[in-house]
Amino acid sequence: MESGTIRFGAPIDALVSPAGGALRPMPLVPSSPRECRELDSLRAIPANNLFDRGEIVSPEDARCVRAGLFLYFGALDESHRISQGIHTQSGSYWHGIMHRQEGDWSNAKYWFRRTGIHAVFEELERETGERWDPFAFVNLCRKAASGGPGTTRLEGQQLLEWRLLMEHCCRQALGA
Repeated sequence: MESGTIRFGAPIDALVSPAGGALRPMPLVPSSPRECRELDSLRAIPANNLFDRGEIVSPEDARCVRAGLFLYFGALDESHRISQGIHTQSGSYWHGIMHRQEGDWSNAKYWFRRTGIHAVFEELERETGERWDPFAFVNLCRKAASGGPGTTRLEGQQLLEWRLLMEHCCRQALGA
C-alpha cells in the first residue's frame, strides 16, 4: 500500500484528507495546533461517531483513534488528555508519540518503555526495511528538532508510524 493512501472510513477520511488526497506531513515538534475546519469538526465529534463500518467493540481503541487524530493536527494538549487515560499498549504508544512531538524526550521514552513491542513495529520494519526502535527514533527527532539533518525523512517515517498505528487502532476498535 502506498504510504499516503487512506483507508480509515468516511468520517475519519473526511478529517485527515477532505479533498481525498494523500496525508499531509506532520511536523516533528509542532509549535501549535493546525487550526482548521477539520480540527474544529474533530473537537465536536464523539469517538463513537468516528466509525461508519460497524459496531465499536473496543472503546479504548476508539479513544486511541481520537487521540491520534488530535496528534495529526498538532493538538497535543487535547491528545494528551485522552491518551493519558487509556491504559493499554496502544494508549501508551499514542502517549509516547505525543510527548515526542512536544519535545519531552525522556517522557516519550518512558511511555515507549510502557508500550513494549507493539504490533505495528513489524509493519514499520516491513515498510521501512529497517528495525523499528522507538527510542532511537526519539533521539533522531531530538537531533533534527535542534537543527540536525534529516527532518523530511523523519517526518515521513513519523507519518508512516501514525498511519499504521491509526489503522491498527481502527481495526481493534471495530474488532476487524
